[in-house]
Amino acid sequence: MKSHVKAVVIGGGVVGCSVLYHLAKAGWTDIMLIERSELTSGSSWHAAGGFHTLNGDPNVAKLQAYTVQLYKEIEEISGQSCSLHLTGGVMMADTPERMDFLRLAHAKGRYLGMDTELITPSEAKAMFPLMDETNFVGAMWDPVEGHLDPSGTTIAYSKAAKKLGAEIVLRNRVVDLTQQPDGTWNVVTEQGTVHAEHVVNCGGLWAREIGRMVGVELPVLAMEHMYLLTEPMPEVEEFNKSTGREMIGVLDFKGEIYTRQERNGILLGTYEKACKPWSPVNTPWDFGHELLPPDLDRIAPSLEIGFKHFPGIEKAGIKQIINGPFTFALDGNPLVGPVQGLTNFWCACAVMAGFSQGGGVGLALSNWMVHGDPGFDVWGMDVARFGEWAGLRYTNAKVRENYSRRFSIRFPNEELPAARPAQTTPLYDTMLANNAVMGDSWGLETPLWFAPKGKEPKDIVSFHRSNDFGPIGEEVRATRERVGVTEIANFAKYEVSGPGAEEFLNRLMTNRMPKTGRIVLTPMINEFGKLIGDFTIAKAGEDRFMIWGSSAAQKYHMRWFEKHLPKDGPRGSEVRIHRFDQTLVGLSIAGPKSRDLLQKLVDVDISTKAFRFMDFREMAVGGAPCMVNRITYTGDLGYEIWMAPAYERLVYKAIKDAGEEFGLVDFGMRALLSMRLEKNFPTWFRELRPIYGPFEGSMDRFIKLEKNDFIGREAAAKEQAEGPKLRRVSFIVDAADADVMGDEPIWAKVSKDFGTVEKPHGYGAPRFDDKGKEVRGSKAAEGASALRGIVDGDWRVVGWVTSGGYAHYVRKSMAQGYVPAALAEDESAGLFEIEILGHRRPARINVEAPFDPSGEKMRS
Repeated sequence: MKSHVKAVVIGGGVVGCSVLYHLAKAGWTDIMLIERSELTSGSSWHAAGGFHTLNGDPNVAKLQAYTVQLYKEIEEISGQSCSLHLTGGVMMADTPERMDFLRLAHAKGRYLGMDTELITPSEAKAMFPLMDETNFVGAMWDPVEGHLDPSGTTIAYSKAAKKLGAEIVLRNRVVDLTQQPDGTWNVVTEQGTVHAEHVVNCGGLWAREIGRMVGVELPVLAMEHMYLLTEPMPEVEEFNKSTGREMIGVLDFKGEIYTRQERNGILLGTYEKACKPWSPVNTPWDFGHELLPPDLDRIAPSLEIGFKHFPGIEKAGIKQIINGPFTFALDGNPLVGPVQGLTNFWCACAVMAGFSQGGGVGLALSNWMVHGDPGFDVWGMDVARFGEWAGLRYTNAKVRENYSRRFSIRFPNEELPAARPAQTTPLYDTMLANNAVMGDSWGLETPLWFAPKGKEPKDIVSFHRSNDFGPIGEEVRATRERVGVTEIANFAKYEVSGPGAEEFLNRLMTNRMPKTGRIVLTPMINEFGKLIGDFTIAKAGEDRFMIWGSSAAQKYHMRWFEKHLPKDGPRGSEVRIHRFDQTLVGLSIAGPKSRDLLQKLVDVDISTKAFRFMDFREMAVGGAPCMVNRITYTGDLGYEIWMAPAYERLVYKAIKDAGEEFGLVDFGMRALLSMRLEKNFPTWFRELRPIYGPFEGSMDRFIKLEKNDFIGREAAAKEQAEGPKLRRVSFIVDAADADVMGDEPIWAKVSKDFGTVEKPHGYGAPRFDDKGKEVRGSKAAEGASALRGIVDGDWRVVGWVTSGGYAHYVRKSMAQGYVPAALAEDESAGLFEIEILGHRRPARINVEAPFDPSGEKMRS
């Protein structure tokens, strides 16, 4: 075993071996994988081995598609078979709501280049004759699904990595990790200490324990997961013989089960509601190639539905029941990337779908380590997406909820209840008393909308307009015409101070820093010229700046700030960054009467000339010390008022009392987001993400290329000079009773292929009817079928929706999204359509904001 290497990967499951392979492929050959036992001795060896490309996050779906493509490559390099069975699969819908979900998934697949198809239950039965099709209303076919040999695949990764120069050390547990003053690591093992520049936690079931070695409590939990294998079935053998192919995989939402062929029988697995955590506090180091006792009673409700839906399986004998632990994060996606607060400590864990995601995780992490950027938008997997509130008990409750809902529909207006409330402001009880429907905003309880008196404050979940539609409209109209107040504690808040503060921020941000008492809006981009932040910055005093941003990105942004803190020179050492989190809270008042209201609460002149648009001032509000920004996300006249939590009740009561004569209303986050649509304002992690450049994001006026050599300036200048390929645009949509939710395809009536749609990703599986004849949807077919789903006559998928909804004041359904730059200013009617729940609705680009396009109301 070497004593010095560039990187140590801890854990020999499929993810660890994938990371090792991708690092070696990227040129890092002085690397080592250390495994406590044998390869695959955690969860990998007993996995069901299924893979698919579909994911709720399209960016994760892209990495899953890459994973499936990769298997042929590692087979060729390693000489080890993965036993790849590319059968294709279907998702079965038993209700109209679940069929709507499949329509959404199918639409997402269009611009990802996925060759999915909506089919009838009878068509699904032809490929899986064990089902009773009368239980279903429809299905979605995906040719890029199948299964493989988990152990063989993991070995293929490891052999390929070793051929490229990597080292693997088995039967050698890591017992401690210590960081040296220069940021490098001592990896202490049972066989000795290895000095490494980088450490990667691919510990799987033991990832939590490895994190604790460096003082990090990762939000992961192992759950018991069961699947059963049947005895050989004559029906399966007959199907194979008559068609010359395997049965497909099937996912049944109602039964919470998945099933596929395994040899001459069937594999059937469940994600049961009565789920059970495994070892919720500590993972024993001596656990290995073992299984847990089966518990058929726990999965009996799922089996009962499964046998009804698939009667051909019910009479089969059970050969074996597999019950083993798999690790999950709170939302079911992996935890990948560098850990904020540590140097060169990386995570690639909680990858419960290892054979769908392991290759993509390895690629993204190796890119990140070697080149400084994952090369993809991996926010859905970023370890920085959870805050300190995601502790052990919170994690255990949320993972159980996520597991039990694995095959449940998540509606766009659905708030999940587990582990709540975790964080609350001093106004939480007041908001509940005001009939607020609360939502979870990065662990914080935030008012979403207010139900009328006498009505239960509860969302009726739906893909269509729901019971919040009317009340939100009232909140918006009252705010636009009079004045409204909302809580904005869920913003991120930072203070950057010290003699080098302005120089530091000028290096990070694309816009110039403001003068004292003034505010600027500014994006932040990475070295590759991609958007990684969007901030409001106020200069509060000499060498002191207040910053506001997206709450969900607090760890993400702190990681970037810390990485770029100047380390040399007398000024650099004096730059200080403080993240307030919930030690600073806020209220926003907006609307034409907001100045009149605020003037009653302060003892200074806040007239238009005395307190201008984009001014910042510290003043007492209602007798409480506050910071006030003359700006709001509503795009109207308004103010953000920031204070310590101890003063929030006082300030809110003062606002409510003074606002009575002006017709003040409470409004929630959904009304705020509706109003931002009317101003064409983007949101972070929807419109502004690290796959877009600042000019693509239509942030041109905030990019000051001449100001200094800020990070990403060269790439941004190149984007401007060459012209952005895409542009963020705003649409008015001729919607029916459902508005866009995000990720819908944008169709255009154009003859040109703008190259914005990814072509199908290469793998495919033929599909046959019950007579063995190939039917539509087969990627074995030649010619134009390769573009089926993204081309329809003169219409072509040219872009995708990032967010939208109903703009209540202008009474328009609206959407934002990205289209080719050549189309971005074409306001012609009949040019665009947006696909909503399977129906293509006419849409028209709206270049000018429909509400106050000149911005006079904001500045008045």
